[in-house]
Amino acid sequence: MDADSLSRLDACALSQAIRQREVSCREVMAAYLARIDAFNPQVNAIVSLQPPECLLAEADARDAQLAQGLPTGWMHGFPMAIKDLAATAGVRTTLGSPLFADHVPTADALMVARMKAAGGIVIGKTNVPEFGLGSNSYNPVFGRTGNAWQPALSAGGSSGGAAVSLALRLQPVADGSDMMGSLRNPAAFNRVFGLRPSAGRVPSGPPADLFIQQLSTEGPMGRSVRDVARLLAVQAGRDHRAPLSIAEPASELAEPGIASDAELRGCRIGWLGDLGGHLPIEPGILDACEAGLRRLETIGCRVEPLTANFSPAEVWQTWLDWRRWLVTGRLVALYRDPQRRTLLKPEAIWEVEQGLAMSAEDVCAASLARSHFHQQMLELLSRVDLLVLPSAQVWPFDKQIDWPRSINGVEMDTYHRWMEVVIHATLAGLPALSVPVGFGPQGLPMGMQLIGQPLGERQLLRFAAAYESAIGDWLRREPPLLATGRGS
Repeated sequence: MDADSLSRLDACALSQAIRQREVSCREVMAAYLARIDAFNPQVNAIVSLQPPECLLAEADARDAQLAQGLPTGWMHGFPMAIKDLAATAGVRTTLGSPLFADHVPTADALMVARMKAAGGIVIGKTNVPEFGLGSNSYNPVFGRTGNAWQPALSAGGSSGGAAVSLALRLQPVADGSDMMGSLRNPAAFNRVFGLRPSAGRVPSGPPADLFIQQLSTEGPMGRSVRDVARLLAVQAGRDHRAPLSIAEPASELAEPGIASDAELRGCRIGWLGDLGGHLPIEPGILDACEAGLRRLETIGCRVEPLTANFSPAEVWQTWLDWRRWLVTGRLVALYRDPQRRTLLKPEAIWEVEQGLAMSAEDVCAASLARSHFHQQMLELLSRVDLLVLPSAQVWPFDKQIDWPRSINGVEMDTYHRWMEVVIHATLAGLPALSVPVGFGPQGLPMGMQLIGQPLGERQLLRFAAAYESAIGDWLRREPPLLATGRGS
């Protein structure tokens, strides 16, 4: 099987082919390395790529395990490039910052350890914005990542490199993380699936803090819903080192199946749109999402416009307070060192200075406001099975622009205001899956968020799998780079 044929297998099919010894781990590694060599120079998705001879030797070791009847798990022999925010033992982890340009961890992050235990081989990292701040993947260490569909445009972020590597078939599945849409926005920009799990579903660490940093979570990305589910099952599960992690067996997430006709006929979808005109959204995005909603109707779901029962302006203020407080906790030590502060991006400095101006009373008020919003989201979800919002407010833009300054003539008052549409699932701790919804007039992809019930990943994945079966024409369309069959 040649490199192109191997890369066209979805991750579940690839796993089966490896376990049945229809293809060797060496062949898989060689195929993906060839694709990275051909396509990665165009997009700069994978960074810190490890020496090929070392990776092939690791693949040989996986083949030896198979020969002894000792497969290690679903990802046995999978090449995997880890997001450059997660620690990888022996492999440079920069966070996109010149302050950590030469940092090589001695231990894996918990999620990375789980993926390696399932048989994955770390081949390198995927590019991110500095410290994961913002949804355009650029940094002074590795430069800018280009979109899989048009490399001159933004890949989104912070899991931009991960989404692009998936779309161009440079790895079978990818890990990401999500605080402000970092799994969902790049999934939409590159026409893949990205799941932000429920708070606590995928334990992270070893962190410096075990209790406060609850807005960000790691999660899976894939080219199919089934691949996303299988990777989630690898990443998820209780760990005593993460006291807020969920104890529900992760194995129940591995094969959620497809929602039955009866389930689909009873499924109520609440479409929140632009939150009653509150969100500025570029032309064509709501139309694309509504085309996706019509596909849901074709499989039996009932879609109804839903009016938000919360004040979007108050939720945005709650978000600002929580985010600046948490970012300050992560970066304040760097900020207080005058020499290191000069190497921080302006947006990081802004976050810290905003956070330092907060009082304890401000923090408590933000927590109470978040708690109230959580209850409001639960009330909405008592009326419908899924909530739907766009995954982004803008189409992929010129990657040389750090962030959009305006949308439809509305000035953005912060560097992340243009991503406001993704904060609601995050603040409420709900699972949210970005699914493709087709293409805009310039041939660029977009996505919409399916927001599920609390701890409702299995149900969410079942409905998403049914939706996936209705959008085959959109999923068969490939990035132009792949259509030409060559990279640079």
